Amino acid sequence: MPAIRIVEVNDEATFGLIPPCADPGFDHRTCDYWEDADRGSKAARLAWLEPPAASGPPARAPSANPFAADDEPTVNPFAPASRTGPAFNPFALDDNPLEDNPFAPQRERRASPTAGGPRKLALLGRGLAIFGSYAKVLLADEEAVAYVQFGPLSAYPRAQRLRELYPQLPEAPLPAVISCIATTADARRQGHALHLVADICDDLEARGFAAIEAYPERGARPDATSAATPEFWIAAGFALAVDDERFPVVRRELG
Repeated sequence: MPAIRIVEVNDEATFGLIPPCADPGFDHRTCDYWEDADRGSKAARLAWLEPPAASGPPARAPSANPFAADDEPTVNPFAPASRTGPAFNPFALDDNPLEDNPFAPQRERRASPTAGGPRKLALLGRGLAIFGSYAKVLLADEEAVAYVQFGPLSAYPRAQRLRELYPQLPEAPLPAVISCIATTADARRQGHALHLVADICDDLEARGFAAIEAYPERGARPDATSAATPEFWIAAGFALAVDDERFPVVRRELG
């Protein structure tokens, strides 16, 4: 039996562990299909894996003073002195915790661990501060073989739109969502995806969710669907909540 390790995707190092899709026309690392209900795509977009270009200040026009150095700033003696701290508000209440005190030490602003990275990493990092990670990778003998993406329903507009088609789905409690579950072609039928789903169910229950939903697609090629089949989810302990002939819904109550 291989040694199994499950890793949360929460920075560039763990993002680099995401395994390739079985169909090279798709890419987990650039997919925004569930995050963008109108224009989202599962297609491979290699440009998205490049960090965004740094945007510096616009180039300054050369000075009209022929004796001035090129890098010498223009000084306006009549301009008010610039402030780097927050403006002092004389009308602020003394007990208002939201008002910054200009005389107090400034709070450190922490950069997001996903800032400046690929666009998909930024999407996966939206909830790190409050919800936690939105994706995990399963490693078998340190080789990435399975990937899962999940999160609160509010993070996936396409799932919200799909749910609106089925008024029979319960409105409360709102579920967490598993939007994508995938195994590499060479590692299929070894139970890795089921292992990963079991881990996510335990994780989401610990985060306070009472139910999980997934939205498989019937009739799609195995390499072309990101949400598996109803039969897979039933084997993972889910029940068929909506038996639609094209887009069924599966749901698992937690606790």
